[in-house]
Amino acid sequence: MSEYQMLDIEEQENDLGKVEISPEVIEVIAGLAASELEGVAALRGNIATDVAERFGRKNHGKGVKVELGNDGVVIDVSIVVHYGISVPDVANQVQRNIQQALETMTSIAMDTINVHVVGIYFEQPEEQQGQMEQTTE
Repeated sequence: MSEYQMLDIEEQENDLGKVEISPEVIEVIAGLAASELEGVAALRGNIATDVAERFGRKNHGKGVKVELGNDGVVIDVSIVVHYGISVPDVANQVQRNIQQALETMTSIAMDTINVHVVGIYFEQPEEQQGQMEQTTE
């Protein structure tokens, strides 16, 4: 697979030319669609994206991998969910939200959207945080 592989949008061809969408655009749309849901604490990227974020570079496609193959478009999303929330429900919501966002914004129907839950986020209750702040002062 070439580094510059583009996804053709066949329905959008017209007299002016054809429309192509980069896999990176799909990654960003899918990442934003997944991260906006309640229950998703974060998207988990690789070491390179974590280092880039520490230097101030925001990566909206973090935790999303897009593969364009002969079988169609396959998206893999790695998420961290909040503790106490139904993992299967959150994963299904992520799949539906990504599918809806991509169909609305790009007119592309996804073949497969795989959700990988790679962690659980534990929040400290606000009372404990307030007590900790008071004891440190």
